[in-house]
Amino acid sequence: MAFRGREMMKKVLKAVGGEQNLAPGVKESLERSIPKSKIVMGRAHRGLFAGRHIRFGNRVSEDGGNKSRRSWKPNVQEKRLFSYIMDRHIRVKVTTHALRCIDKAGGIDEYLLKTPYEKMDTELGLYWKTKIEKMYDELGKMEVVFFSPEDEAKFEEGFKQLKLDKKEARKEFRRRMYRTPKEGGDKKLESKADEQGRVDEEAARAGDGGSNSDDHERLVAYS
Repeated sequence: MAFRGREMMKKVLKAVGGEQNLAPGVKESLERSIPKSKIVMGRAHRGLFAGRHIRFGNRVSEDGGNKSRRSWKPNVQEKRLFSYIMDRHIRVKVTTHALRCIDKAGGIDEYLLKTPYEKMDTELGLYWKTKIEKMYDELGKMEVVFFSPEDEAKFEEGFKQLKLDKKEARKEFRRRMYRTPKEGGDKKLESKADEQGRVDEEAARAGDGGSNSDDHERLVAYS
């Protein structure tokens, strides 16, 4: 294997975590499919290009038919593709042709599983393909537990009750949050009313004392 192929194999194995993390038979497929002398544009190693790379040709003038060299670059977009096996979005640079292939396959997982290794001519594509194959291999070895309809009904009822409890907790929190300033304002009003009542009582008492002294003076003068 040429130097370029060996370096590409080292990078893929390092990204996956070593040969022990590869599914059975994956390493042999990688060795057969990794290019030995194929030149791939550096930008394509960091995305899924589905065989679309930079192309070269001639620009021909209309008048004299003069030719000048030019290049065509692929239409690359940065997208967030959802992976079901990883349960998260993957941010990757893909060409529009690769997007059509992914839509036709049914998703990023299906596209990486269905595409053979010899067509994955980029390091990122080989890395994601080997990683997802390893995750599906581990998923196939896991034990699957099925619940009875009664247990599923209990789970659904528990989830509904949990949602209701959350709603009640939010309502209670909002009720307390908005009630506190109002209660404080009512207390202020009550204190003001009590103070005004005490002032009125003192004024009334003072008025009663003045009227009694006036009546006493009138009786003394009459006598």
